[in-house]
Order: sequence, then structure tokens, then C-alpha cells
Amino acid sequence: MSKGTTCAKAIEKWEEKNQARAADAEVVKLLCQIPPIEKMDNSLNNLTNCRHLSLSTNCIEKMINLPGLRNLEILSLGRNNIKKIQGLEEVGQTLRELWISYNQIEKLDGLQPCVRLTTLFISNNKIKNWDEISKLALLPELNNVLLVNNPFCEGISKDDIKPRIVKRVPQLKTLDGEMITDIVRKRATEDEEAKE
Repeated sequence: MSKGTTCAKAIEKWEEKNQARAADAEVVKLLCQIPPIEKMDNSLNNLTNCRHLSLSTNCIEKMINLPGLRNLEILSLGRNNIKKIQGLEEVGQTLRELWISYNQIEKLDGLQPCVRLTTLFISNNKIKNWDEISKLALLPELNNVLLVNNPFCEGISKDDIKPRIVKRVPQLKTLDGEMITDIVRKRATEDEEAKE
């Protein structure tokens, strides 16, 4: 079995390709590494200017704290093997978008520090329980969520699932790529079925 690419090596490759220092860059994309990145590590904390960090399409299993990324606004970790949302305490004050679709996440714990989060892409994960969706209401600025293809949606039509989610997360403006209409909002408040 081959050893994965380290974050330090991926940063080095990025610098060679872009002829720039990664520490000075606002956007650093370390996606699709060959061999894939298996672990986030402290070398990422050197990306002090980074506003958008992409580590998508690798084999990362665990999120880590990133205290050096004080400007981080977008964190992209889609298409990895992440099972738990964690390590966001240090970036919670600046993080506006978390792209974490196509992972193995079952619970939405770990998002509490993200008080400025507006966008959460978490489709194609393993979220089974409706109580997890209710946790999103605690994120005051969250208004755009992608939740399709999680087990909690199975057997429910697209038209029926929207009011159920809006009932739990009323601040949403966009759900699964579509604007929340007044009709959906009305169904969320009136429809007893929306309780689940």
C-alpha cells in the first residue's frame, strides 16, 4: 500500500505549479493529490493568508484545528472519508462556507463555533436522524444548505422534505440548490406532517 501525500508535500507541489508562496495566497487548492492526502497536518497552519482552502477528493479521515488560518472563509473537504465534524473552533469566527459533501458524517455536532457560517454543503453523507437537522437552527447566519442523498431523506418526496427541513431550520433561504418559496414556508408552519 502506497503512502499518502503529506499536506507539506502537497503545499510544495502547489508552490511549484503556481510559482508563488502558499503562505501568501488567498486561495490554496490541494485537491485530487496522487497519492491522496490521508491526514490534515500542522503544515496547513502556515497558510496564514488563506481565505479558501480546498482539500477535496483525497482520503482524509479526520479534521484538525487550524489556528493559523485566521482569515479562512471557505473550507472545502468534499469527497474524503471524514466521519465527524470537528476542529472548527479556531476558524469559527471567520468561516462562512463549509463544503463537506460525499463523506461519512452521521452527526452535525462540531458546527457550533461557526457563528458566521452561511453555507453548508453536506449532501451524500450518512445523516439518519432528523434531530441532527434541528441542530442547524443554532447557526444564526446559515441560509444555504445542501442535504440531498442522506439517509434521513429516504422515502420522502422532494416536495415533502422541504417543509420538514424549513420547519426545523427556518432561517434557510436556499435548500438543495433551490430558493425556499413562500409556499414551502407556509407548509412548514401549517403542515402537521412537517413535524416528522
